[in-house]
Amino acid sequence: MAKSGHINQRIGVFVDVQNMYYSAKHLYRSKVNFKTILKEAIADRQLIRAIAYVIKADVKDEGTFYIALSEMGFEVKSKELQVFYGGAKKGDWDVGIAMDVMRLAPKLDTIVLISGDGDFSDLLEHAKSLGCRVEVVAFGKTTSHKLREVADFFTDLDKDAKHLFKKRK
Repeated sequence: MAKSGHINQRIGVFVDVQNMYYSAKHLYRSKVNFKTILKEAIADRQLIRAIAYVIKADVKDEGTFYIALSEMGFEVKSKELQVFYGGAKKGDWDVGIAMDVMRLAPKLDTIVLISGDGDFSDLLEHAKSLGCRVEVVAFGKTTSHKLREVADFFTDLDKDAKHLFKKRK
């Protein structure tokens, strides 16, 4: 993923788990192999922090999944799914991810965002203005065009099936 000559970079990896989960589910009826993605995102560079942002939705095997993410090397941050009057549901980490990126940017050379959400375009523009290299890892078919333009380096997960797990029946 990283270009050669960047081995001394201090990197932070920020994963929008919901974005990746739904992209893999809708595109491939599969699950994301976060362990492989993290390894490739690090690419022999110095990992400072890897944070996975999840929404608690009281679904089967949720706790097991969070433990697995932690064992892969992610710090797992979670929040409850909000259920509004009338049944509408909402759960996203956009502001939380943005705040963590801004807090950590002074300590990082490279920010790796694992999400295709175009709402992060301005965040990455700002991180670049602070002197950080920004990389995006996501499924190209569901990644915002603007996000791809902002990134110094884009990894399209559509191009390699090793980033997916086959769905169990």
